[in-house]
Amino acid sequence: MRARDLMTRPVVTVTTETTAKQAAEILAEHGFTALPVVDEYDCLIGIVTETDLIRDRFPQDIRSAGHPEKRAEPGATVAAVMTSPAIGMSAGSDLAEVSRALLDGKIRTMPLVDGSKVVGILTRGDFVRAFARDDSAIAADVRHHLAIYGGPSRWTVEVHDGECRISDQYGNDTDHHVAKVIAEAIPGVVEAKVTYQEADR
Repeated sequence: MRARDLMTRPVVTVTTETTAKQAAEILAEHGFTALPVVDEYDCLIGIVTETDLIRDRFPQDIRSAGHPEKRAEPGATVAAVMTSPAIGMSAGSDLAEVSRALLDGKIRTMPLVDGSKVVGILTRGDFVRAFARDDSAIAADVRHHLAIYGGPSRWTVEVHDGECRISDQYGNDTDHHVAKVIAEAIPGVVEAKVTYQEADR
């Protein structure tokens, strides 16, 4: 499965001139954890996260024990608080590669780009939602796509815990490969196996 198969679009973005307050309001309104920062051509130039926005934002309560620590002045605009440059990956990237990048980089959000233009976004939550899809919904999705490719009565599809088993009435290796590719592009499918099962006469 490719990143474009699971990504969210259109993407909510901000610019360097967006105020930190406005960026925080967008995150809160949509339940996001980060926002891509783009230039006038929608090209990725940075990312602003929850952490960026709350850093040094709240003063220590004067009633706390000890002397209040001197804190840095929080930035007023996205330009002052964002992380730049930002990591972006191609919308054609394998989902496994995007997942590894999120985990290895200890980040929650990956902007997806065409060249440097932001075209989508993937979050850890997107992966979790895909994995959590109901097996019956996944199976219906696979059947629909396979029916377009090889006809409505050719394939038998069963899905259990995201593992997809496809039986085909014809023993064509090329068709089986295509069916596997189609099935594994469906959100929620973790693995697809295709076998030949001769139709009852």
